Amino acid sequence: MTALPARLRLAFMGTPDFAVPALDALLAAGHEVSVVFTQPPRPAGRGRKLRRSPVHLRAAGHAIPVRTPDRLDHPADTRDLADCHAVVVAAYGLLLPPGVLAAPRLGCINIHASLLPRWRGAAPIQHAIMAGDAESGVTIMQMDAGLDTGPLLLARRTPLDPDITGGRLHDRVAALGAEAVCEALAGLAAGRIAPVPQDGTAATRAPKLTPANRRLDWRRPAADLERQVRALAPAPGAWCLLDDERIQVLGADRVRTGTAGRCPGAVLDRELTIACGGDALRLRQVRRSGRNVMPAGAFLRGRAIEPGTRFG
Repeated sequence: MTALPARLRLAFMGTPDFAVPALDALLAAGHEVSVVFTQPPRPAGRGRKLRRSPVHLRAAGHAIPVRTPDRLDHPADTRDLADCHAVVVAAYGLLLPPGVLAAPRLGCINIHASLLPRWRGAAPIQHAIMAGDAESGVTIMQMDAGLDTGPLLLARRTPLDPDITGGRLHDRVAALGAEAVCEALAGLAAGRIAPVPQDGTAATRAPKLTPANRRLDWRRPAADLERQVRALAPAPGAWCLLDDERIQVLGADRVRTGTAGRCPGAVLDRELTIACGGDALRLRQVRRSGRNVMPAGAFLRGRAIEPGTRFG
């Protein structure tokens, strides 16, 4: 393949805050981003007014044309992308049909927030923390028709500190991805990087976060629940029930009690320490429905909870 120019003509596809650093980095590197695709404006806030995505706002600030299709099946999309050297994708939110995947010369290049093939799917950041992984990172891959199954271009690793939250890891990996995608594009353009197939036998799944898999199950060990709380903080948050009220838990500490399975969900003291399937979990930060985040002490001042009370 003939070497391509250092300044590439690109299309960018992304939607949330995670994708913004990558768009910034591509522009700072001197690439021409000819068009940005992002999710359509959605109702948000108390007034439910339509709100443009973070990527939409950033692209508009740079006067880049923005498209917000519900589906990528219009022939004009494929024609325009064929004029690009590559399409860079970061948390876009739509599946790319075969015509789009095949349109640009270098293909569609995805920024994925895990060390593939570990944690393929929608929520790799949170699943890495919940599983107790020692490290995470970002992978730059060429996209194919599968779910995060395409060949690998390069990866960047970062250790997972024992107190890291999903929010902090999100920001760290977004910055790594922005640097790595620029390096990957430079290597592809110069012929220095060759795609490497993934080892599918080592793949693990990171399914979408739902209310069900965010709920704290007090029958599990406290160590597992503490990681779950960190992984889901500051958003969307782990949660539990107290009577019929849903309580979000955004900070908690494991308390070693040497017990296992003794009345899971029972409050053990006046510091909001709750028995688990192994040891206990002491809540530090919570949020009641319609309220702001508050320390556990403030929560207890507003609602007396006696030892022996059971969380559902």
